[in-house]
Amino acid sequence: MTENPFFAASPLVYELPPYAEIREEHYLPAYERGMAEQLAEIAAITDTEARPTFENTLVALERSGELLRRVDAVFRNQSSSDTTDLLDEVEAKVSPLLAAHHDAIHLDQKLFARIEALHEDRAALGLDPESLRLLERRYTAFVRSGARLGEAEQARLRELNAELAALGTTFQQNVNAATRSAALVVDTAEELAGLSEDAIAAAAENARVLGHEGRYVLSLKSPSNQPELALLADRSVRERLLAASLARGGGSNGPLAIRMAGLRAERAALLGYPSHAAYVVADETAGTVEAVSGLLARLVEPAVANARREAAELAGVAAADGIGEIAAHDWAYYSEKVRQASYQVDAAALRPYFELERVLKDGVFFAAGLAYGLSFTERPELTAHHPDARVFEVFEEDGTPLGLFIGDFHARASKRGGAWMDELVGQSGLTGRRAVVLNNLNVPRPAPGEPALLSWDEVRTLFHEFGHALHGLFSDVRYPLFAGTAVPRDFVEFPSQVNEMWMVRPEVLANYARHHETGEPLPAELVERMIAAEGFGEGFRTVEYLAATLLDWAWHTLPQGHRVADAGEFEARALAEAGIAVPAIPPRYRTPYFQHVFSSGYSAAYYAYIWSEVLDADTVRWFETNGRSVRDSGELFRRELLARGFSRDPLESFRAVVGRAPETGPLLERRGLA
Repeated sequence: MTENPFFAASPLVYELPPYAEIREEHYLPAYERGMAEQLAEIAAITDTEARPTFENTLVALERSGELLRRVDAVFRNQSSSDTTDLLDEVEAKVSPLLAAHHDAIHLDQKLFARIEALHEDRAALGLDPESLRLLERRYTAFVRSGARLGEAEQARLRELNAELAALGTTFQQNVNAATRSAALVVDTAEELAGLSEDAIAAAAENARVLGHEGRYVLSLKSPSNQPELALLADRSVRERLLAASLARGGGSNGPLAIRMAGLRAERAALLGYPSHAAYVVADETAGTVEAVSGLLARLVEPAVANARREAAELAGVAAADGIGEIAAHDWAYYSEKVRQASYQVDAAALRPYFELERVLKDGVFFAAGLAYGLSFTERPELTAHHPDARVFEVFEEDGTPLGLFIGDFHARASKRGGAWMDELVGQSGLTGRRAVVLNNLNVPRPAPGEPALLSWDEVRTLFHEFGHALHGLFSDVRYPLFAGTAVPRDFVEFPSQVNEMWMVRPEVLANYARHHETGEPLPAELVERMIAAEGFGEGFRTVEYLAATLLDWAWHTLPQGHRVADAGEFEARALAEAGIAVPAIPPRYRTPYFQHVFSSGYSAAYYAYIWSEVLDADTVRWFETNGRSVRDSGELFRRELLARGFSRDPLESFRAVVGRAPETGPLLERRGLA
């Protein structure tokens, strides 16, 4: 190992990053050398006198940037899951450098000329389908990155990309800081009445860790509505908690959002598109702004009508407490009351049946065994990025090693909110690598010696994120560009949403949903009521999601030159004009903490969740009705879709599994909108 561990390929199994050797001071030098090395490799491609061939141009491009790929994969996860002040400084410095590096490659006229020549002659090259797709996708990426622009336009494009990269990093760091500082601190356990004993103990432990010994702290999660709102009996505490959540980042990130939306609109115009949304969607499965707008418009009216019916039912229950009108901080609380009264489902009473370790091994891993024949062995001798993170080796049904899965499940002050999947090592037939993938969640840390008990939503999140992990692990492509989750944004959520279905499959639920003290299974009648209760609240969930989606859409369908004076006013007007402004249902994310679209690559693409859910709901029905065994269905889904990544049109992969184009009926039924 050289003095900087990134300077050589990792000697560990599956090239797991050598975390025991990595120090914060290694990142910046590795980034700098990695970018320099890749530019030298690009120069070697363009400076040759040999005519362009697929091997000396496209394959050479795919092989370039190994050091940069190594350090970037590790740093992106580290800066999100366990950041420090120094890592924040590195991120702020590196983000615009990476944007400039991307431009240096994609605006290299000699490199583009070689790719363009191959593209023009592609029919005569005799390429296999995946190689032909690589040529076509690389050509498209260069054109969309501005390779055909004039010199002055390219200079402006470089400026736009650098500023947007820097602003996105600042936005993310502002959200992290605002989320930490907005945590709700209360003095007594009585103020947390309604939470379970383990949740109150976790709040006390959180307070101790954060320096509030003897008090209780509810740290904020990423979305607007906090899970504790469903249980807190004290209305004033609920109001304080939601107010803290909704106010995050307003002073700092509102102006940043305005600036970023304007820069994105200018960039889109430079590249020949009427808006940033038009630019983004042109390379997604949706294809056009009209297709997305049409789907969203069809959903708004029935979703709002459904939510109003729910509100009327909630108001009837709240009247008994002297509440005349349901406020936003009341909705989740009285929804829980309705579920208890109508379905006899108590969210707090369910938690003892969902112990993290059991849900992981006897639920998530068990389902992967049923559908795909996988098995998992924990490798405690392997070091991950944080002491909380655990490494598992994944094996095929016949014992063949497949890859590594890392789980980092607990919340901490140094981790950003939400849940996500990262790929530390990508699969590729070209390099001979197998995947190393990682899931991050934010489950509150229990008090010492106590089990980590999950809410129903946290169980769903665990299954969801593991669906992304499977997408990475099952990748079976030749070229790194196509590996795993490197698919369009409006397709990438589809496999993870499908994986959620296993949480309620009878044979899976019965295997993991057991009381952590007695071992008793979750009663069958409670399971039935719980599934029935899932239908109540679809109006709220759909409106909450659509409000965020339409907010993203409003920001990113703006034409170049449109002036926005105030982010809050723009947000209110956009929701009202879309017909989705329901005062008691705030958007799932408000502009100042909408990380998905201002710092995480989902700009003009938050619609992807509902677009993917069309495919998801249709596929779940296929799993249930196709007449095959679970194992045979899983193998087909893996072989024809999960393994293919972006090596072919994703909708072609969908048709190869289901046998036809997707249909919207199953989604509308699931959402109560049919």
